[in-house]
Amino acid sequence: MSNLNVQVFADGADIEEMKADYVNKQVDGFTTNPSLMAKAGVKDYKAFAEEAVREIPDASISFEVFADDLETMEKEAEILKQYGDNVFVKIPIVNTKGESTLPLIKKLSADNVRLNVTAVYTMDQVKAITEAVTEGVPTYVSVFAGRIADTGVDPLPLMKEAVEVTHSKKGVQLLWASCREVLNVIQADEIGADIITCPPDVVKKVNNNIGRDVNELSVDTVKGFAKDIQSSGLSIL
Repeated sequence: MSNLNVQVFADGADIEEMKADYVNKQVDGFTTNPSLMAKAGVKDYKAFAEEAVREIPDASISFEVFADDLETMEKEAEILKQYGDNVFVKIPIVNTKGESTLPLIKKLSADNVRLNVTAVYTMDQVKAITEAVTEGVPTYVSVFAGRIADTGVDPLPLMKEAVEVTHSKKGVQLLWASCREVLNVIQADEIGADIITCPPDVVKKVNNNIGRDVNELSVDTVKGFAKDIQSSGLSIL
């Protein structure tokens, strides 16, 4: 990771995994979301957030609001921001009805709340967020490049333009979200994205695989096959 300019954030909600990544300096920061918290079996949001900030006091952590209306989102944001100076409050760019959250984003940013605006897919959204936030207030614009790619569309042209737009205002950083593979980390680094969020399996590959000689991989792959053959008990003859 030392050769990368892009910051690698772990995307997950397994508190033990988060603590290990922090202690071992595997990543630069952390992001969570409701789906990941449900998958990790989190039962108490406040207890989870408190433990995370206590164990990870000086790396960026993003916690997402749960509400679907702006009034309640604001109340939740006020609670989440108090957990630590390293906390970014995640606000989706729209709610489940497709209604824009820009009025709340503008208000919270003006109140100096560090935001991670999530579920972003279009340049219009990137431009609107960048315009809405207060200059100098730390803000992440999380563009879901991986999910854009899942639709069969190359996200790189959008991400390159998003770098230029977000960097036009001090304090705004582009976050490449929904990373699928290590190649995405290299792509994010090359275009000048500030952050990329990676699932645990990609985090491990970033730390172990980048820079490896591909000529070694054939032997390693066959060794893996041999190990699995032995443990499977299967045979041809």
